[in-house]
Amino acid sequence: MTTYSIIGSGNIGSAVAAQFARSGIDVAVAASRGAHAVKPLADTLGPRISAAEVSDALLADVVILAVPFEAVQGLVEQVPDWNQRIIVDATNAIDYTDFSAADLGGRASSDVVAGWANGARVVKAFGHTWAKVLARDPSDGHGGRRVLFLSGNHPDANDQIAQLIDQFGFEPIDLGRNDQGGLLQQFGGPLTTHSFISQQISGATPPEKDLAHP
Repeated sequence: MTTYSIIGSGNIGSAVAAQFARSGIDVAVAASRGAHAVKPLADTLGPRISAAEVSDALLADVVILAVPFEAVQGLVEQVPDWNQRIIVDATNAIDYTDFSAADLGGRASSDVVAGWANGARVVKAFGHTWAKVLARDPSDGHGGRRVLFLSGNHPDANDQIAQLIDQFGFEPIDLGRNDQGGLLQQFGGPLTTHSFISQQISGATPPEKDLAHP
């Protein structure tokens, strides 16, 4: 059975944890302040959520990073070899002097993370939309699902995280490699801070597709 952890219990980390709880999937949540600081969140969300120390959270099969970008290097370098385990990068590389995208020399932020995390398969996900959107029921109430983008350089890892997103009830859309799709969805990219709805149109009439009759 795949083990999951979230490091970071702020807005994004808490929103993702809520989706684990809602979907009935176990996840350990850790924060730099220690497991005791996460316990109130775990108690609120229910038995599927456990409070953990960061050192234990780093051992999961899938580690979701929901921490400030500047904290990532110190975290992932605590593990000498990730041995092909998955890191989900939900961070945002921000220059807080003017709240703009950090200058990474044109590189995707998740590729920077991959350079720090020896042997990890890094997937970018959960960071392109607002936490309050991420925490909602993914259904739009009209048969559609909210979209969550993902990207990464390892298709098998992308598929695994896409399946998790689908289990949460969102519509996963794989944007491909991080040097392409990652740049689209990371902070400052054209897909950030938007909430998209995916609706199935197979078999629908033109009005239902919002299309004019030919």
